[in-house]
Amino acid sequence: MKSINIINARQNNLKSVDIQIPRNQIVVFTGVSGSGKSSLVFETINAEAQRQLYDTLGTYAQSHLPKVPKPDCDLIENISPAIVIKQKRSLGSSRSTVGTTTEIYTYLRLLFSRIGTPLIGASSHFSFNSPEGMCLSCNGTGQIMDIDIDKMLDTSKSLNEGAILFPDFKVGGWQWKYIALAGQFDCDLPVNQFTQEDYQKLLYGFEENIAINTGDLRLDITYEGVIVKINRLYVHKNQDTLSKKKKQIIEQYLSVQDCHTCHGARLNQQALSVKINGYNIDQVSHFDIEHLKQFVDTIDEPHANTIIEQIDNKISHLIDIGLGYLSLSRDISTLSGGEAQRIKLAKQLGSSLTEMLYILDEPSVGLHPKDVHHLNNLLFSLRDKGNSVLVVEHDPDVIKIVDHVIDVGPKAGLNGGQIVFQGTYHELLTSEGATGKLLSQSTSIKSRVRQALSHFEIKNATANNLRNVNVNIPKGIMTCVTGVAGSGKSSLIHHEFLYRYPDAIVIDQSAVGQSERSNAATYTGLFDEIRKVYAKANNVKPSVFSFNSEGACSHCKGLGFVEMEMAFLDPIRTQCSECEGKRYNEATLKYQYQGLNIAELLELTIDKAVGLFNQEKITKRIKVLQQVGLGYLTMGQPLASLSGGECQRVKLSSELHKTGNVYVLDEPTTGLHVSDANKIIEILNELAARGNTVIIIEHNLDVMTQADWIIDVGPDGGDKGGQLMFEGTPKALIEESNSHTATYLQSYVRI
Repeated sequence: MKSINIINARQNNLKSVDIQIPRNQIVVFTGVSGSGKSSLVFETINAEAQRQLYDTLGTYAQSHLPKVPKPDCDLIENISPAIVIKQKRSLGSSRSTVGTTTEIYTYLRLLFSRIGTPLIGASSHFSFNSPEGMCLSCNGTGQIMDIDIDKMLDTSKSLNEGAILFPDFKVGGWQWKYIALAGQFDCDLPVNQFTQEDYQKLLYGFEENIAINTGDLRLDITYEGVIVKINRLYVHKNQDTLSKKKKQIIEQYLSVQDCHTCHGARLNQQALSVKINGYNIDQVSHFDIEHLKQFVDTIDEPHANTIIEQIDNKISHLIDIGLGYLSLSRDISTLSGGEAQRIKLAKQLGSSLTEMLYILDEPSVGLHPKDVHHLNNLLFSLRDKGNSVLVVEHDPDVIKIVDHVIDVGPKAGLNGGQIVFQGTYHELLTSEGATGKLLSQSTSIKSRVRQALSHFEIKNATANNLRNVNVNIPKGIMTCVTGVAGSGKSSLIHHEFLYRYPDAIVIDQSAVGQSERSNAATYTGLFDEIRKVYAKANNVKPSVFSFNSEGACSHCKGLGFVEMEMAFLDPIRTQCSECEGKRYNEATLKYQYQGLNIAELLELTIDKAVGLFNQEKITKRIKVLQQVGLGYLTMGQPLASLSGGECQRVKLSSELHKTGNVYVLDEPTTGLHVSDANKIIEILNELAARGNTVIIIEHNLDVMTQADWIIDVGPDGGDKGGQLMFEGTPKALIEESNSHTATYLQSYVRI
């Protein structure tokens, strides 16, 4: 069984592909965005692997699993069960951390239960997910919803002027009288001029009874304090007894804060009292992983050797993949897509499974060139255990180390779907395809850089691991901020820079829309103009051509599918039987423009649609989407289905042709072939040429060579980073710096 054999694959844009893919090797699939790589790897090979695996299960099990349709292909032979590891941001709950996901925290709990002092019981006593170990005040989350004093109180005002902003304490009301008539406060004095004692009384009350005389009635009561009263009446009350409107009002005055009992540690005081070498389990969980390895290596307890070996083994895998800067306490939902993917990869190294099919989606995303070799070593490990590794990838440093290269193309969409090349990396360099030609070219640094006339100043930046960084970011030119993963790049820009200059336009990889009803055409305003054209051509209202309004199929409400909930499993979607996925009702589908009804238009790619219209507003918007490399998308493709890189380019398309703005972009070349990345670099340079300030957080060496200015943060990640290594031109970086970035850029370019 030497190869995976595929006969006549026609999925999406694949053009009757016949191919033999070597087994037990690392095989990379490359090609421009939209060429058909994912159609071949994910929607053909993986889909068939999942379908055949499910078919081996019993009828009962199959009835509770999602139905995987057979891919559009005549035959697929010699495939194994597939493990797909995508670069998708984790949406885990607040209880999911790096430690729980990698299972290192599980072994750490076992270690503290065995050798920690004092001994208190089983490993469950150190779990913030179990009643024995969790802090009961926050139920093991480390955080609580509590009253935000800054939202509830305007200390610049007096009580008579309405210093208490919570509606039930408005001036003249009973709750306000309760405070004003207590005789304890000067109601004409601004609250910020209260003594500390009076301020604490106002918020938290005092023990002695006081007499309140309302004129008609004299009351002897204990004064509670504003915070105590709001908590008792609203926050800590059974929420089912409150109206929806009241809940909405209360939420405006709350914020997430560290638990007052455990101070964010999640565990109860008994668990936190247990220590190994002077540290409790919460303190150890906050070490970065490299520091954690040093801590574990100092433990000398023979009867805990097996546990220590397991922890050490798992830690080593994370360090090998370049994640040594993370801590076990890090919330899994805060990781980038690339970080989440590498954690999954590191976890697979601990598996004893062999003859599996591992499918990876751009594992180099978010990695500095220094860290790519760690990734490559991991790929080697998976292969050498007897597995087949299929990788969709654009990074040249990954492509050059694989056993076999398959280039899909030659272009995107209808102009793709063919196997352009198959062979070794060295054979690829001499091939005729775009990938081979671009990889074989030498790269040079931009010959003429723009000069900044002024700067954005950042002084004493200390967010996360930054160490009092002082830096000037040039205005009106293109700046690339780089450094190894975890060095402090994002902290410098997303925390420090944007805090000081909040008017900057952030174009990142977060979703542009989770709704199935949004697509690139609706997001950019293109679809509004198209509906007007259809309306004018057919003498009806534009709303007739909206699948969110009058034109919608009544059965699926314009979604094109019907969704069936499956309790604890993912919901199952089936194509709408009434409109057959077209989203529109029969009446709307009778109207046409240029021989196409509106549903047929939405099935066209952006590239194909450009020639249908002569209206400037439409053609201009379509060409901008083409310009950012999204011409292969269909007009109606939901935004929720786009990758992070595609989402970023949709946002970028709506910001082009503007001047005088500050743009912050986070790895804009993610998911792009070399040729597409070059287009993005041209666009960003054009933005700067029009007087915009362009700040790019990026690892891509091509972006660095074409920037006007480089800011390099490092030298390494986590506690070993957070320093300004260099600021200057790309040429000066190569000539003057000895940072990791300079080293890799030197070997990449010719000056």
